[in-house]
Amino acid sequence: MPSLFRNPDDHRLRALWRLMAVPALTMAGVWALTPPMHGLLGPPLGLRFALLGGFTGAVWLGGRYLDRRPFRAFGFHRDRRWWPDFGFGLGLGMLLMAGLFGMEYALGWVTVTATYQAADAFGPSLFVAFVSFACVGFYEELLFRGYLVRNLAEGFHGPRLDAHRAVIAAWGVSSVLFGVAHALNPNASPVSTLNIAGAGLFLGLGYVLTGELALPIGLHIAWNFAQGNVFGFPVSGGSDFAAQVLVIRQGGPDVWTGGAFGPEAGLLGLAAMAVGSLLTLWWVRRSHGRLHWHAALAEAPPPA
Repeated sequence: MPSLFRNPDDHRLRALWRLMAVPALTMAGVWALTPPMHGLLGPPLGLRFALLGGFTGAVWLGGRYLDRRPFRAFGFHRDRRWWPDFGFGLGLGMLLMAGLFGMEYALGWVTVTATYQAADAFGPSLFVAFVSFACVGFYEELLFRGYLVRNLAEGFHGPRLDAHRAVIAAWGVSSVLFGVAHALNPNASPVSTLNIAGAGLFLGLGYVLTGELALPIGLHIAWNFAQGNVFGFPVSGGSDFAAQVLVIRQGGPDVWTGGAFGPEAGLLGLAAMAVGSLLTLWWVRRSHGRLHWHAALAEAPPPA
């Protein structure tokens, strides 16, 4: 009789239980790490490092003892293409946000009210902001793309879905979960939640095409950092930044700009994601030689 909890073929927990266990481990790790990290680094950087440690530790433990995969299997096979992909992601995030700002500025929808503003010394404050967004880019991509896509794809893979379709389905479901995870952000709305799900598709595209997190992590870091600390837009509803190169006053119709949530909730943000997706396809085709769904994401590891 088939087991509800364990897969008899590879002697592991089934994908559903693994997908429930790792978020639980994450919450436990963050809870344990937050007090010492706050004491060591202070808010808000202490919370970022607590989240980084909690997410990374949970995926490592889940991978080793539940998935029976090495940590690198979640997108860190650092071959000769890993760092160029990461660099492209960084550049793409900056380019897209610069284009979005330029469009709004040309339309008269943003006004620059100050430059190089920080509560303390500008350079160190900007560096701390970059480190904070680097943590966010790493741990969110590790969980939502690296761990969730991999396990969802394996769970979907079967008689009804081949490996390629399983990867596509996992990409879609993980993106919906990414949107839902941001539904309680400040200034969130049903539109922003839907658009963040679209951002999940955009961020995850590089992963489902290459099997590596290099491009998504670089893109996520640069998109957030450029959006908030360079060009002064709200980032997923948040607008409290330690340092800003440009301080702006936002105007224009909310349906286009995203209003208080930021560009991710507006049509211009969606347009930037569409352009970014095309450029991602171009880059992967150029650097990896071809475009195809990375079917290996749906494969189970060899039985122990």
